[in-house]
Amino acid sequence: MNTKWDRRFIRLAEHIASWSKDPSTKVGAVIIDSNHRIVSVGFNGLAQGVLDSADKLNDREQKYPRIIHAETNAILFSQRDLLNCTIYVWPMPPCARCASIIIQSGIKRVVAIRPTVEELKRWGTDIEIADNDFEEAGVTLEYV
Repeated sequence: MNTKWDRRFIRLAEHIASWSKDPSTKVGAVIIDSNHRIVSVGFNGLAQGVLDSADKLNDREQKYPRIIHAETNAILFSQRDLLNCTIYVWPMPPCARCASIIIQSGIKRVVAIRPTVEELKRWGTDIEIADNDFEEAGVTLEYV
């Protein structure tokens, strides 16, 4: 669709991503309702109370099991029913695990940035699983 609202909220997701302390990948998410009101935001990071130390954030074996993705954080912090909401994700589409959480939350539309060739090389299978699950569950995925 790529409306002015889509462009505004994807830019907001980009801004929210900048809050992440992850040195390699900064991801942001914004959830809105049908009236274009912000319901929640999230960025990727460690759980509250877990020290954002360099040894955890710079070592992928330490980081990957601990990191909470932006989409999941936005859903966890929403504190309300998300049925029929839209989630905007920057700078790449949701992974398969986040797709499952998005579907289960009742969100019906996902707006994301089209993955780059590099992202497809690294995460292509995961992105494809997410795309297929969104389609099967009736969740619209749109790229801007």
